[in-house]
Amino acid sequence: MKRFGGRAIFIDRSDINTDEIIPAKYLTEISKKALQPHLLEDLRLEDGSFDPASEELRQARVLVTRANFGCGSSREHAVWALEVNDINVVIAESFARIFRQNMFNCGILAVELEAADIQRLFALDGEVTIDVDLESGEVTATTSSGETVCCRFALNPFDRELVAAGGWLNYADQHY
Repeated sequence: MKRFGGRAIFIDRSDINTDEIIPAKYLTEISKKALQPHLLEDLRLEDGSFDPASEELRQARVLVTRANFGCGSSREHAVWALEVNDINVVIAESFARIFRQNMFNCGILAVELEAADIQRLFALDGEVTIDVDLESGEVTATTSSGETVCCRFALNPFDRELVAAGGWLNYADQHY
């Protein structure tokens, strides 16, 4: 089964929309690879703490954010930009419905946690690695100094199968 997790990046904002995930001017690209360098390039935080060209983003496999991630226009390109950058998990309080399903369809895990659990993850210091056990529904975050935070999440059986298969196309190949 696919491993879910890896090095985490934290983006402390709610309502990150699909135009911020991948700007609309790139929607004419004909390959996912062409989207890769533009992930989150238009995202701005009030405190200026996020740099879309950072090494931290390039190394991240898990994105942790606040509520309503993926709101705005329902376009697969935003999920493809995550996929081509090897982001395999996004953890948030909530997701826009269509965006969340597009993530599962592409084999990317959308984990919804309570606000208190999200806050516990944001409180961690230093480099954070997150592992997600899809079967048990557990997220384990570990800092470079050894501090650990565990949280539980729920996922319906079909979405679990979809993500475990690597997305809709792989799922269909295995079942039809």
